[in-house]
Amino acid sequence: MFIILKPKSMLNKLKCTAILSILSVAAFAQQPILIDVDVKQNVDTFFVKLTVPEKLSKKQNIFQFPATAPGTYQTMNIGRLVSNFEAYDKNGKLLKSELKAPNQYIIAKPQKVKSLHYKVAETFDTNLKELPIYMMAGSSIERDNVLVNAHTLSGYFKGMQNHPVGIKIHGKEGWKTGTALKEKDGYFMADDFDHLVDSPIMSGKLSFAETKIADTPVRIYTFSENGKVNSEMLLKEMTQMLKAAEKFLVKLPVDNYTFLFYFLQNPSGVTGAWEHSYSSEYVIAEEEPTPAFLKSVVDIASHEFFHVITPLNIHSEIIESFNFEKPTPSQHLWLYEGVTEWASHVQLFRGGVTTLEEYITNGLKQKIIVSENYFKPDWSLKKIAEESFNGGDGAQQYGNIYYKGALTASYLDIRILELSNGKFGLREVLLNLIKKYGKGNPFNEKTFFDDLAAITFPEIKDFTSKYIVNNEPFPHEEYLSKIGLSYKRIGKQRVEINKIENPTEAQKKLFEAWSVNMKVD
Repeated sequence: MFIILKPKSMLNKLKCTAILSILSVAAFAQQPILIDVDVKQNVDTFFVKLTVPEKLSKKQNIFQFPATAPGTYQTMNIGRLVSNFEAYDKNGKLLKSELKAPNQYIIAKPQKVKSLHYKVAETFDTNLKELPIYMMAGSSIERDNVLVNAHTLSGYFKGMQNHPVGIKIHGKEGWKTGTALKEKDGYFMADDFDHLVDSPIMSGKLSFAETKIADTPVRIYTFSENGKVNSEMLLKEMTQMLKAAEKFLVKLPVDNYTFLFYFLQNPSGVTGAWEHSYSSEYVIAEEEPTPAFLKSVVDIASHEFFHVITPLNIHSEIIESFNFEKPTPSQHLWLYEGVTEWASHVQLFRGGVTTLEEYITNGLKQKIIVSENYFKPDWSLKKIAEESFNGGDGAQQYGNIYYKGALTASYLDIRILELSNGKFGLREVLLNLIKKYGKGNPFNEKTFFDDLAAITFPEIKDFTSKYIVNNEPFPHEEYLSKIGLSYKRIGKQRVEINKIENPTEAQKKLFEAWSVNMKVD
């Protein structure tokens, strides 16, 4: 997820992550639960009908609305947006149900349930004084468009998180719909609830453009409130970035990808982007399409697109089996967001989209200045991850994952290059981790640092202990000099990083290895 804050300082954008839980093919043998969402009755309320195709058991007596969603790193408590919750049998008879907990309804006779009916307030225009929801993780109904993130208007019966689901948005005639989900019999089909949440839907008066990167179809859907930005315009700007990503990754690990852009004149809350397995969704303040504005959009998209690597293909069991009922942090947020932010910059540099000077400015200097001036210096990356759901200081310090986390990845790359004598770096390690793990095969949350050292070098365990688990200050000059870059700090707000005029042969060799995407088997 990419969060854009109204800046009070240099800290004007942050980011977050979302992830897919893969179901077995056997799930398709089950009849899907069908969700019908009416957005025509009221511009502030979703009218939801959920149809149950099979008889529930007595144990499936709880309907769970999400307390959180993958990659948002915030507590949402969607149950507070729900009203008029009712359960009916096959004859239309009302069954007894009641609110058990903030996000749970208990149904007296679940084995008789045929359908649920309820209303859900949209998040954009609902004043949430406590636990406000990021706009890109929220929902909206307007007269000419609708944005649906499924976790904000649906849930699942106890024990049925893995059940297939179909969703249909009942909008206006002539509306175009964008989503990564496949359509069948008028419904967009998801393998399970996780897949549904992992697949945002946008419908309305949208522009559309598409291309292919290698053999992967890439589709762009755009809603622009005043028509200033369109999909063709964005595709033109994003093509180089997508090609650079292909070079960095060797082969895209997805067979399709969808970008959903939602530009608003006056956003009411925190804007940004939320990445998913086969799509990413962006809620951004609408501006004139100047080169600078379009470049900022491409920079955000570069980050989101790289999430097809992590956490989609590289993640722990905490991400694999997501707990919608109780927020559970992962200590490897540094990998999911910090490494992704590093990659979003370095892939553009190595792909020839940006210059060395631009990379130094955006990928190094800015990260150092913001991290060391606008966040608490005593918070390790592990602590940031563990406190991310708790609000207060946890929420305030979360943004450093995109600055300190990205710097950590930068120096980890340099350290691996040094230890391998320039034969491979962090990129090559990531590509090998995809082969080792991949979708549906999580790494061990507790042992991953040991596992990482085992497939690289023993010294990497010392690195992760110092700069991820603990909070030792970065030796900027020491690490940058390894690749022939000089470092000079001038006061709190200025850093100078330049190429060394007369580098050693070792520095030259490592710089050359650092500057390119090396061949991988």
